[in-house]
Amino acid sequence: MPRSETRNHRAQRPTLYNPAFEHDGCGTGFIADIEGRASRRVVHLAVEALVRLTHRGAVSADAASGDGAGVTIQIPRALLADDAARLGLPEQDLDRLAVAMVFL
Repeated sequence: MPRSETRNHRAQRPTLYNPAFEHDGCGTGFIADIEGRASRRVVHLAVEALVRLTHRGAVSADAASGDGAGVTIQIPRALLADDAARLGLPEQDLDRLAVAMVFL
């Protein structure tokens, strides 16, 4: 069998991909201040966008549970500075601070 026929034969093999399921991947949205300033307004707009996307806004088919969709924000280091200092992390080391959310 010539090489071109082999290539065409491979392209026509059935795969696990089904374009009928393409509607499931909604993607990701981003809202940011172009100057990089942290603000309550940006968080408010992000929450508003999520609420308006009921198909992606953590609403499951039963309308009582969700799929974990949410908003990610930068770490509010100034807000956490007092607690970090109390726990032994000096202010100059706040850039070493990390936050984790764990759902059990």
